[in-house]
Amino acid sequence: MCESTTGGLGTVLTVLVLVCAAGAYLFAARRARRRNPSRGWNRWRVVCWTAGLALLAVALLPPLAPAAHTDFRGHMAQHMLIGMYAPLALVLAAPVTLLLRVLSPARVRRVSAVLHSPPVRVPAHPAVALALSTGTLGALYFTPLYDTAVGHPVGHWLMDVHFLVSGCLFAYVIAGPDPAPVRPGVPARLVYLGLAIAAKIPDPWFPPRAGTADPCHLHISPLPHGRFGRGQPVQSPSWRHPHCGRSSGTGRRGGRPPGS
Repeated sequence: MCESTTGGLGTVLTVLVLVCAAGAYLFAARRARRRNPSRGWNRWRVVCWTAGLALLAVALLPPLAPAAHTDFRGHMAQHMLIGMYAPLALVLAAPVTLLLRVLSPARVRRVSAVLHSPPVRVPAHPAVALALSTGTLGALYFTPLYDTAVGHPVGHWLMDVHFLVSGCLFAYVIAGPDPAPVRPGVPARLVYLGLAIAAKIPDPWFPPRAGTADPCHLHISPLPHGRFGRGQPVQSPSWRHPHCGRSSGTGRRGGRPPGS
């Protein structure tokens, strides 16, 4: 998650947490099968949980974890694994349903009461989940907050936790098989999903983020989430950032790539 977790004790702790999460889920799945052999527990759910943890391992362990601190492209690869792909796999594993299957009736009632309480109902609304998972990206990447987060180990750790929790929340609201206190119909959920996709479409005409180097001297490479890989040498003199004025290769204002 942060520089201290890319080697030594941090790597060991990360592996330990992932192994414990896998073991706890497998233990619960086995218990669910024993308590009700006729219903059992879908092996596809187990595969989803294992795949989600494997994606987190790729994101949080070397070699990707160290690269996320030195290369913005590495950071974005880590971001997509933690905030998009791993949450979807984990949510499809239906961990809440599994928990309800293995608990006693009294504890099931307590968990159900928590799931329908206001502190859970509010963030479980699709609009709130969308704002937490996608709306916060603007505040992170277009303000000095990103530099502050990656400059401090605790800040980077909290940023990764935010990506994972908000990603799981949005996947749970939109496509989760677990019971939810607030879940609109499919058409409404498709609208929220479309808004999330539109917010992450790459747009090479975003202005440079405050505090970054002069984009006129950087290679701008659109990434799937709507940001750019900065810090790479210019590879083509015919394309300059649109805020840099005239492009030497095209002779036009805006610096669009040839053929666009």
